[in-house]
Amino acid sequence: MRKRLVGVVTSDKMNKSRRVEIERSFRHPKYGKTVRGRTVCHVHDENNESKEGDLVEIEESRPLSRLKHWTLVKVVKVNAIPEKVDA
Repeated sequence: MRKRLVGVVTSDKMNKSRRVEIERSFRHPKYGKTVRGRTVCHVHDENNESKEGDLVEIEESRPLSRLKHWTLVKVVKVNAIPEKVDA
């Protein structure tokens, strides 16, 4: 069984590759405070179907390059985080 995670695309500037951040929160082992953390995964997107801000589901795969060990399964929600507007 391969791992499946859900995260937000933070960069779509590469061809057939995406940078996905997975947010998580956990209790600090010593102090008990809730800490927010993130994991960054580089994902293979064969058809360039995801864009920056999309919520995507990714699956673990064999190493495809030095950084890419994940593949895109599907786009869960388009533009989950709206882009920043400069006013």
